[in-house]
Amino acid sequence: MNIDNIKAQMRKGILEYCILSILSRNDAYASEIIGELKEAEMIVVEGTLYPLLTRQKNQGLLSYRWEESPQGPPRKYYTLTDAGRKFLGEIDQAWMEFVAQIEHIRKGA
Repeated sequence: MNIDNIKAQMRKGILEYCILSILSRNDAYASEIIGELKEAEMIVVEGTLYPLLTRQKNQGLLSYRWEESPQGPPRKYYTLTDAGRKFLGEIDQAWMEFVAQIEHIRKGA
């Protein structure tokens, strides 16, 4: 069994949660989101990020605005909507429950 493959599958499942968490702190453009994910060793490429951002926008969890950039073309800044904040709170709760369940299994009854 390949541990890298397992880790990639785990990252894939949690990536949308990570994006919402990053945007809950500050509005950001895609390169900033990718940079933060890479810094946390949640390696991701633009080809992975953009479809997730589009899906979250279409679900009403994110909105965006264009801002002029001092270096190059305008940047699309993503913002968490009220629905996105509510959903993130629900995911936070689900995550805590999930971690507790795993710890219960790892430690035994």
